[in-house]
Amino acid sequence: MDLLWVLILVLLSLSRYNMAMADSNSVSHSGNALNLESVRDSLIRQEDTIVFSLIERARYPVNSRLYNQTLGLVPGFSRSLVHFIVKETEAIQAKAGRYENPEENPFFPNGLPPSVVPTHKYPQALSRRIHYGKYVAEVKFREAPQDYEPLIRAKDRDALMNLLTFKNVEEMVKKRVAKKATVFGQEVTLGNNSSGNYKIDPLIVSHLYAEWVMPLTKLVEVEYLLRRLD
Repeated sequence: MDLLWVLILVLLSLSRYNMAMADSNSVSHSGNALNLESVRDSLIRQEDTIVFSLIERARYPVNSRLYNQTLGLVPGFSRSLVHFIVKETEAIQAKAGRYENPEENPFFPNGLPPSVVPTHKYPQALSRRIHYGKYVAEVKFREAPQDYEPLIRAKDRDALMNLLTFKNVEEMVKKRVAKKATVFGQEVTLGNNSSGNYKIDPLIVSHLYAEWVMPLTKLVEVEYLLRRLD
């Protein structure tokens, strides 16, 4: 079973549409309003959605048939059932104008139908978090164009990745999401003492960020920068 597929399905199915509509502190990406502090504040708020979604998903057992591409559960569709669910869900949301918002990015952009309604802001926790790499990269480029331009012109992906990587920041993010999973995922009682039981292992949340979320975000950053001077 592909762990990334599990995360994609969870965060698609547990999207909190009204959270984005009510978020009056959403980062602005125009002019000088774009800065590293505003981007980081938005990423920290997105952690809440992701951690809560993982806690909800932890209530259910694994269903291996969902991820098996050889069962042919959907007539005329050769991929897994989870692939089918995600693709069809994105097609519906595309019609609702979800991906007209530059902060929203589908996992399967090819062949999506056009929007039939005015633009809406819908959160897609995982994709939104990962594609925020575009804004992170833009801020970093603006702060030190003299460092990035030679590497971009040389198409040096490895050097760009090294320049974008801040181990101390990544460690802080891992600790913060683990702490959030600890706090959000506690069994609340009327007594003074915590039971010590958590709805999801905080170390799993930290691991997902370390092995998937942050590396994929940095890949987006690199791809963005490689086109920054075009």
